[in-house]
Amino acid sequence: MPRYRAAWILPIVQPPISGGVVSVDRGTITAVGAYDGGAVEDLGSVAILPGLVNAHTHLELSWMRGQVPPNRSMPAWAATLMALRRTVSHEPPQPIVDAVAEARRTGTCLVGDVTNTFATFDPLLESELSAVLFRELLGFANNEPDAIVAQVSAQIANLTPIEWLRVALVPHAPYSVSPALLQAIRRWREDAPISIHLGESAQEVEFLRDGTGEWRALLESLGVWNPSWAPPACGPVEYLDRLGLVSARLLAVHGVQFTDGELGRLAAAGSTVVTCPRSNRWTGAGEPPIDRFYASGVRVAVGTDSLASVEDLNLFAELAAVRRLAPDVPATSLLRSATLAGAEALGFASNLGSLEPGKHAQLLAVRLPARLTDVEEYLVDGVEPTDMRWLD
Repeated sequence: MPRYRAAWILPIVQPPISGGVVSVDRGTITAVGAYDGGAVEDLGSVAILPGLVNAHTHLELSWMRGQVPPNRSMPAWAATLMALRRTVSHEPPQPIVDAVAEARRTGTCLVGDVTNTFATFDPLLESELSAVLFRELLGFANNEPDAIVAQVSAQIANLTPIEWLRVALVPHAPYSVSPALLQAIRRWREDAPISIHLGESAQEVEFLRDGTGEWRALLESLGVWNPSWAPPACGPVEYLDRLGLVSARLLAVHGVQFTDGELGRLAAAGSTVVTCPRSNRWTGAGEPPIDRFYASGVRVAVGTDSLASVEDLNLFAELAAVRRLAPDVPATSLLRSATLAGAEALGFASNLGSLEPGKHAQLLAVRLPARLTDVEEYLVDGVEPTDMRWLD
């Protein structure tokens, strides 16, 4: 039964413990606390914390790394991505395998991965990551939403049920999924998390307000515009709320355009906002109001988004971007967002996200500089892969 002692233990659910100890028995944490004597494996100047949670990524797009340039307009950026995607008949598997390995190597133990093809199922199954695989649906002009949901639901039923690799049916975004399909997805299963790109761009807000703008132009150019659709003349959160999707199982991804009122509405419902600031800058969506996220009381999780819109899958690098945009938010809150908050949103909080007896021993050790005074602030300032390792 290993007992690890380190300069700092970060349980997440309590303040950091200087010189503390984590005890493990057959892959399960049995104790976390101050050193009370006895034999230990002393790791020296490191911090032990739970594995990180990347609450939003698209691993199947990993082959696009460096191929979709940054843009000032998110619809224009998306059009470039879709054009590139049409050049292949399927998602190349090796970049997915490499991306899964990169996520693990940089401290991630759990992902919320969005897929349109199930191309990531086997690579995740064979990896050390836990995951919720969000099978994403699109269909703005389709008149048979229940048939679409039934077809994909049958595909999901054919997958091997695995406790650490769960599958959920989710919509892409308000401008790409019809109201009827949004409601059909909501009815699919009442206990599954629902992740959706929401409040991401100014063009999305314009589209919902009056049905005009770049998103409509893109739908028309793709031949999927529905002329019978009437704009709801409201913001994205109210729109989803009218359709019954704003609840404790909602992961509202990005939220760059959210007002204080919308954040309050999400907080009251127990929803989660997943912030991906590096991707938001890349795609032209803008800078997320991270300080307002935390001020609202809404649960905040962190994601990298895909390698089509971010340099790497290092969630510590994402935390550094969050810290840059929200210098006054306590580091304690940021670390919780990258661990326990993500695990809660994805339904894995009983096993992952914090160091507590009974949870899986996904223990990450990060090398620290000498004479460190604020370990939490150090960790949210960015950690290189060479300074971290998993404790077996």
